[in-house]
Amino acid sequence: MQEHTFYHVVTDRPMTLHQRILFDQEHHSGVWQRVMDKLPIVEEIYANPEAYRDVTLEHHTDVALRELALEEVRLAEYPQYPSRMACLYVSKTLKESEDWFDFFTRIGRPTFQIVKLRVRGNVFEGDAVKCFDGTPDHEENLRMARRYWKNDPADDEERTITEVLVDGELEVVEIVKSIL
Repeated sequence: MQEHTFYHVVTDRPMTLHQRILFDQEHHSGVWQRVMDKLPIVEEIYANPEAYRDVTLEHHTDVALRELALEEVRLAEYPQYPSRMACLYVSKTLKESEDWFDFFTRIGRPTFQIVKLRVRGNVFEGDAVKCFDGTPDHEENLRMARRYWKNDPADDEERTITEVLVDGELEVVEIVKSIL
């Protein structure tokens, strides 16, 4: 397994030097729990899509519909990529992480640190613009999920926002910035 170095903006709870994190099929992120909490409503929506066609869905329900479709397609067609529900979102450069740090701070999201990570695991470099709001239409969600994982280059006029997903064994090797 290849070793990589990335940067991560810490927004959930502070990290410590030499902290180790594991993401795999049994060790999930907070996204997994939020999606699993919405599984009953997702099952209801897919069983009765017409009843939800003109309904404005709650944000976390939209997210669950999207993430479950993304996971279904990933498992079937791109199993070599990290699961979005068992990964950490990272930046390739310190500058990118500083931009995310400033953005999270501006929008009021609790933001604690930028850490440098050593990663031994899988990496997927995608385009966050290709994320989508989930809909009651399962087939449409799967179509959009395939577009995300296929990750074709954007058209010249399309904006892109790089997002890097990593899983496997992660270790904090440096606290680059801290506001603690």
